[in-house]
Amino acid sequence: MASPAKVPNASSNKENAEGANVDKIRDILFGSQMRDYEKRFVRLEDTVTKALDTLREDMTKRLDTLGSFIRQEVDSLSTRLKSEKSERTEAFKEISREIKDGGKVIEKKLSQLEEQMSDGQGELRAKLLEHSKAVSSEIDKLRRDTAAALNREVDVLRDEKTDRAALADLFTEFSLRLKNKFELPEE
Repeated sequence: MASPAKVPNASSNKENAEGANVDKIRDILFGSQMRDYEKRFVRLEDTVTKALDTLREDMTKRLDTLGSFIRQEVDSLSTRLKSEKSERTEAFKEISREIKDGGKVIEKKLSQLEEQMSDGQGELRAKLLEHSKAVSSEIDKLRRDTAAALNREVDVLRDEKTDRAALADLFTEFSLRLKNKFELPEE
């Protein structure tokens, strides 16, 4: 059993030696390029770091400038708001006074209109009473005239109306003649 354990060690050593050889060959072939790439990456990293620092400083300056500008604008707006508020308060007081004065004028006009309306209502009632009497008499006359005209028409219809029995006889005769069953009475 001891000999099989030695065999893998020999093959393992051989693989390690071959792996070391491959690493040496790789270092010989690509070593200078890898060192160049490492130098370039270091320079690129330094450049990016410097650019980020510059950008950070620039953004800080801009944010400070923007902050001071916003504070100035807020102060300016606050001042304008206070002045507008005081102007509106004064305008509101003036409008309130004008509304009170207008209310007094309207009350006077309304009382005058009420007096005029009460005077006009009396006249209007008298005219309406007179007019309703005239309309009532006219309606009564029209009712009498309509009743008389209706009675005349009823009388005319009664005189000109065909008797039902005569009409029935006429239709019966007509039906018999169509069927050729009508016989004239012999005289």
